[in-house]
Amino acid sequence: MTVSDDFSYETRPVRVVFRPGASVTATPDEADRLGLRRLLVLCGSRGETAARSVADALGDACAGLYAEARMHVPVEIADHAVEVVRAAGADGCVAVGGGSAIGLGKAIALRTGLPLIAVPSTYSGSEMTPVWGLTEHGIKRTGRDPVVQPRSVVYDPELTLSLPVPLTVTSGMNALAHVAEALYAPDTSPLVSLMAEEGARAMAEALPRLAAEPEDLQARSRALYAAWLCGACLGSTTMGLHHKLCHVLGGTFGLPHADTHAVVLPHALAYNASAAPGAMTALGRALGAEDVPRALWELAARLGAPRSLAELGLGEGDLADAAAQVTGQPYRNPRRLTTEGVLGVLRAAYEGREPE
Repeated sequence: MTVSDDFSYETRPVRVVFRPGASVTATPDEADRLGLRRLLVLCGSRGETAARSVADALGDACAGLYAEARMHVPVEIADHAVEVVRAAGADGCVAVGGGSAIGLGKAIALRTGLPLIAVPSTYSGSEMTPVWGLTEHGIKRTGRDPVVQPRSVVYDPELTLSLPVPLTVTSGMNALAHVAEALYAPDTSPLVSLMAEEGARAMAEALPRLAAEPEDLQARSRALYAAWLCGACLGSTTMGLHHKLCHVLGGTFGLPHADTHAVVLPHALAYNASAAPGAMTALGRALGAEDVPRALWELAARLGAPRSLAELGLGEGDLADAAAQVTGQPYRNPRRLTTEGVLGVLRAAYEGREPE
């Protein structure tokens, strides 16, 4: 993209603190900077130990710990969390964990307007976006609202050391999906393109190192830096086919979020590749590959990521329903969407075959 192209880019007021140990040493300072005195700490069951460390660091500013975050943010969990926030008299929230915890924090912010501090422990990148999601009656709704954007993001590479290798891999593939779609989004820009290519390169370099040596703190830092860039790209652009597929597969069929991204990404890119040559060129540079969908498929295989939607528990009889949902509402995508075309993507991902 050249500077003569027509584009717009909107920055959002997010403060980032990035250093080892920052989850404990910096989170109280960020709360104080925002004038917050009663914070509810949010997490899922897997991240409760880390969240308790943050809660302890907050001291008297901690209004309680809510450890009920779930994937895809079920609306009943969000409703209950809002009740807990109000009962505690909280003036803000701290979400410690991955997309589930941060997603719950966003749902609370959407309902109450309370400020959110994010302390990510995975590479989902959700902390850098104004995108929220809620699942009700098997349907996942998403939207954008500046009120859900975390006011401060505390990146602590040490917090990710406990992230198991399988989740490290799929979480990183999730981040790669963000930059892939940002590169071919209708509202991309030169700055997004620069961040996307750098983010993809950094993540593709970090993941093999982490699969081989999970306690490599430098590699953890590299991956977290990549997640920051990838999330920022997602936050500035419009999502297309890949994210819509993953939202339907997760919200309606209960598939695990990061694993689904890892399986679907090569096939969604194969579908869009011919309509997005610039994006494929940029990703090719970042990955050192000519065939981007195949390179991502092979990367996932080398890292031991799940290969098929069948492996994740999707039934073959669910494919037609998923395809109908994905094409049921209009949204921007570089290649025209048809039910038949989307069904082809889903079938390839279901079988886990090499992308074509």
